Amino acid sequence: MLILQRGISQVSPLLVAYTIDQAVSALRNNDRGPILAVCLGYLLVAAGSAALQHRYVRLSARVGQDVILDLLGSIFRHSQALSIDFHERYTSGRLTSRATSDVGALRSLLTKGLEDIVSAVLTTVYITGLLLYLDWQLGLAAVAVGGPLYLAVRSFRRRAARVYRARSSVMATVTRKFTETFHNIRAVQTFRLERCNDESFRRINRQHAHVNGDAALEMGRYATSSRLIANADIALLVMWGAYRVASHSLELGVFAAAVLYLRRLYDDPLKLGGVLDAYQSAVASLEKIAALLAQRPSVPEPDAPQQLPAKAPGRRGRQVVFENVAFTYRTGGEVLPRFDLCLAPGKTVAVVGATGAGKSTLAKLLARFHDPSPGRVLLDGVDLRHLATAELRRSVVMVTQDAFIFSGTIADNIAIGRPEADREDIERVAQAIGAHDFISALPDGYDTDVRTRGTLISAGQRQLVALARVLLADPSVVILDEATSSLDIPGEGLVQHAMSTVLEGRTALVIAHRLSTVRIADRVLVMADGRIIEDGTPDELIDRRGRFADLHAAWKDSLT
Repeated sequence: MLILQRGISQVSPLLVAYTIDQAVSALRNNDRGPILAVCLGYLLVAAGSAALQHRYVRLSARVGQDVILDLLGSIFRHSQALSIDFHERYTSGRLTSRATSDVGALRSLLTKGLEDIVSAVLTTVYITGLLLYLDWQLGLAAVAVGGPLYLAVRSFRRRAARVYRARSSVMATVTRKFTETFHNIRAVQTFRLERCNDESFRRINRQHAHVNGDAALEMGRYATSSRLIANADIALLVMWGAYRVASHSLELGVFAAAVLYLRRLYDDPLKLGGVLDAYQSAVASLEKIAALLAQRPSVPEPDAPQQLPAKAPGRRGRQVVFENVAFTYRTGGEVLPRFDLCLAPGKTVAVVGATGAGKSTLAKLLARFHDPSPGRVLLDGVDLRHLATAELRRSVVMVTQDAFIFSGTIADNIAIGRPEADREDIERVAQAIGAHDFISALPDGYDTDVRTRGTLISAGQRQLVALARVLLADPSVVILDEATSSLDIPGEGLVQHAMSTVLEGRTALVIAHRLSTVRIADRVLVMADGRIIEDGTPDELIDRRGRFADLHAAWKDSLT
C-alpha cells in the first residue's frame, strides 16, 4: 500500500511540468482539453493517494499492535520459563523495564516512525528515477550533491546509537529503583530510608537527565547540519537549473517539476531526524529484549521425558534419593559437598541448622530449581532431569516461608493447586486444614478479594491458604521451607495442625528454624557448612547429646 501511495503521490510535479510546457500553450489557442485533463489528473491522484494512505494506516496499525502483542507475550512466557537462578540475578525491575519502556520504544517506532523511514527510502528511489527521466544531468547532479547529507545521517546514527543504549540502561535503573522501593515500602518506612532513597534516586535521576540531554544535543546537531546541507544543495541546483533555462537547454516546466522534486527529495531526510531518534531508541531497546529472549533455562526441559512409575496401591509418597550430589553456584564457591541421602516414601524429614548451612539449597535441588553440579536426584528411581516439568511440578510442591497470595479471591488462590477443581473440592480441602471458619467469616467468604499480596488476611491465614493449595494439588512430595518461622504461637499451632494434614502419607522435607516444627518429623537432619552432621529420629538425636540436643535444650529454655 505504501509503495503504491508513494508512487501515485509523485505524479503531481509531472502534471505541473505538463501544465507549464503544454497545457498553458494549448489554452492560449482556446484548447481547454489539456488543462481539464490536468485538473482531472490532480483529482485522481489526490483521491487515490488518500484511499491508499487510509488503507495503509489501518493495516499498519493492526500489524504493529500484533507485533507488540506477540512480543509482550514472548517476554512474559519466556521469563516465566527461565530458571530460578536467572531471576535471582536479573531483578524484577529490569524485567519490568524490558516489558514497559523498551517495548514502548518499539511501539513508538511502529506507530509513527516506520512509515517515515520506508517513505523516505521510497521517495528517494522514485524521485531519483524521475529526475533522471526528466533530465539526466539534473538527476545525476541531485544524487552527487546529496552525498554530504547521506554522510550526516550516517554520522548521526553512529553517535546516537551509543547515546540511546546508555539511555535505555539508565531508564532500566530508574524503573528498578521504583520497583524495589515501593515493593518493599514497609521496610523503607520502618527503617526511615526515605532520605537515603531520595538521595540515591536523585543521583540516578541526574544521570537519566544527563543522558537525555546528550540525546537532545545529538538531535540538535543533526537537525542543524542536515538542514544547512539540504538548503545549500537545493540552492546550488536551482541556480544551475535557472541558468540552463535561460540558455534554453532546459524547459521551464521540467525545471519547475525538478525544483518541486528536489524539495521533496531533501525534505524526507530532514524529517528523518525525529524518526531516527525513535529508531535508535528502538534499536537499543530491541538489543536488550533480544538479550533477554536469548537466555536459556539452566534447568532445561528433557528431550525425551520419562514417566514416573505407578505408585503402589494405598501409597501417596515417593522415594527421594540424592545420589553422589554436590552443588556449586555459577559464581563459584561450593555450597553442598558430595553427599548421599535417601528419603523414605511417606516419611517426614526435618532439616535444621544455622543460616547458610545449606538447608534451602537442599530443598531447591529437590524442587529442581537448580540441578546438582555432579550427581543425581532421583524420584522413585527417575532422574529429575528426565522428568517433564509439568510432571515434576505435579509430583513435587514447595511452600515457602512467605506464602505468596495473588490478587483475586480466596477460592482462586486455593484453586491454583488444581485449576480445574470445583467449589466443592476447594471447600473440602479448606475444611480439612482448618481454614474454612476464617474464610467463611470474611465479607464475601470464598469470593473475598484478598487484594495484592494477600494484605487482607494475616500471615498465618496466608499459610493456611497455601497449604490448602498444596492439599488440593495432591503431590507425592512436599517441601516446607520455614513455613512457620514468621508466625506467632497461636498462628503456628493452627499451621502445624494443617501441616500434619497435608503431610500425612506423603514424602516431606521440612526446613525448620523453630524446633516446634520438628515434632511432626519422623527423622531429623542437622546441617552445618553444607554437610549433614547428624541424622536420626528426634529422640535419638537428643540422646546423643550433639548439636541437635543443644538446639533442643536452648529451645526448651526459651519456652520457660
